[in-house]
Amino acid sequence: MTEPTNDSTEISNTKLDKSQLEKQWLEQALTQSLTKPLSHLVNLENPLDFNGYVKAGGYVGATKALKELTPKEVLDLVSDSGLKGRGGAGFPTGMKWSCVPALQEQKRPDDSLVSNGSHNQGSYNEGNSYLICNADEMEPGTFKDRYLLEGVPHQLIEAMIIASYTISANKAYIFLRGEYFLAAERLQKAIDQAYENNWLGENIQGTDYQLDLYLHTSAGRYICGEETALINALEGKRAIPRAKPPFPQVSGLFGKPTVVNNVETLSNLPHIVKHGSDWFKSLSPNSDPGTKLYAACGQVKNPGVWELPMGVTIRELLYDYAGGMKDGVNLKGLLPGGASTDFLTEQHLDTPMDFDSIGKAGSRLGTGGLIVLGDQSCPVAMVLNLLRFFAQESCGWCTPCRDGTPWAVEILTRIEQGKGSHKDLDQLNELCDFMWLGKTHCALAPGAVEPLKSAMRYFKEDFEQHIEQGCCPYESKQSERKKLDKQSKQKETSDGE
Repeated sequence: MTEPTNDSTEISNTKLDKSQLEKQWLEQALTQSLTKPLSHLVNLENPLDFNGYVKAGGYVGATKALKELTPKEVLDLVSDSGLKGRGGAGFPTGMKWSCVPALQEQKRPDDSLVSNGSHNQGSYNEGNSYLICNADEMEPGTFKDRYLLEGVPHQLIEAMIIASYTISANKAYIFLRGEYFLAAERLQKAIDQAYENNWLGENIQGTDYQLDLYLHTSAGRYICGEETALINALEGKRAIPRAKPPFPQVSGLFGKPTVVNNVETLSNLPHIVKHGSDWFKSLSPNSDPGTKLYAACGQVKNPGVWELPMGVTIRELLYDYAGGMKDGVNLKGLLPGGASTDFLTEQHLDTPMDFDSIGKAGSRLGTGGLIVLGDQSCPVAMVLNLLRFFAQESCGWCTPCRDGTPWAVEILTRIEQGKGSHKDLDQLNELCDFMWLGKTHCALAPGAVEPLKSAMRYFKEDFEQHIEQGCCPYESKQSERKKLDKQSKQKETSDGE
C-alpha cells in the first residue's frame, strides 16, 4: 500500500478547509435570516443545493402552507402583511391574488373527505389557474432579480409552490430573460432536485396537491415585462399587450385565470408564511412593509445590490452603500427605479426610497435600481441612449409609441450633434404629451418619456447649450481634458529625461 503523497494531504486539507468555510458561511448567513430574508442565503459562487437549502431552513414555509393552512388563510396572511409588487408597479399582492375567481371556493383537501376515504381533490388538480413568475428582467439599470435567481434558486421554487397552492394552480412557469444563461442552468438544476425530492409533481409531501413547474426562456423583448404581452409570448404569439379588462386574474394564459408576479415579490412568501405578517411589517419603519433589494449603477464607486429596509433614503443608498460618486465627479441627477423613471436631483437625496415618497418627489420607485449621472457626463446623450432602447423595444402596436419614440430619437440626435433648434425643444414637449398615460396601448411609451420630460425640466440649460454652441459641450470639455492630460504626461516624460 502506498503512502499518501503530499498532494493528497493538501487536497484533504483543502476539502476540510472548504467544508469549514461553508459551515461558517451558513452560520453567519442564518444570523441575518430575520433581517435580510431575501438575500441571507444568496451565494453567487456556489448556491445551495436542495439538501443545503433544507438544512438552512428552506421549504419550512411551503410545508406550513400545504399542511397547516388553507389557501384562504395563506391569502389572508399575505394580504395582512401588506406585501406590494416589487416589479415596478407596487400593486398589493394579496389584492391581486384575491381577483382569481376560484379562490373563494377553495377548501384545503384535508378538510373534506370523499366516501372512499381519500382526500377530495376539489379544484386543486383541475388546472383552474396558472402562476407565472416574471423573471424577464430587461429594465436598464436593473439586476436585482438576477441576484436571487443565480444566488438562491430554491427560494423561488418554494415561493412558487406557496403561491400556486394559494391560487389553485397546478401548472406554473418561470418566464426568464433569454440572456440569463447561468440563472437558467441553476434554476433547471433546482427544479430537477425539487422533483426528485417530491416538492414538485404529484402528491407533494404526502398531500393531495400537485404542481408542475416549467422554465421558459424568453426570446428577448422588453415589452414582455408587461404581463399580458408576456402571456401572449408564452402562448407562442407576438408579444403585444392585451386590452384590459379582462385582467389576467380572470382570463390570462390559455383563457384561464392567471397570476403574474415578479421574482422578488414571490421570494418574500416563504418568509411571510414562516414568520408571520407582523414580523414582515416590523422590518420597515414606514408604511411600505418588508425589505427591498436596492441597486446602484452608473458613476458610483461601488455598484451593487443590497437588501435594506423599505424606505432607506437615496442619500444612504448612494453614499453609505454605493460608496458615493467616483473621484472627481459630482452628482448631477439619478433615475431612482430603472430607466423608465423620472430624474431626481441633489435636492431629493433625503427622500425615502418607498412608493409614496418617491411618487411625491415626482418620480417612481420602480425596481429600486439607481442609475447615477455625474456632472461630467452629458444628460442629453444619456436620454438619447435610453430613448434609442425604448424605440427599438416598442412592440409597434400603437401609433404614439411606434412613431413617437423614433421621432424623439431623431430630434435628440440632432440636438446632441449640435444641429438642433429651440423649436426642437417645443416639439419634444409636445411628443411627451402625445406619448403620455391614457394615450397609448400600454405603459412603455409613458415610461420612455419619463426620463426625457424630467431631463428637460432639470437640465434645460444643457439642452440649450447644445443648440447655442452648435455641439455637445461635454464632448468639448472631455477633449480639452484629454489634451491637457496628454501635455502633462509629455512634460513629465521630458522632465524625467
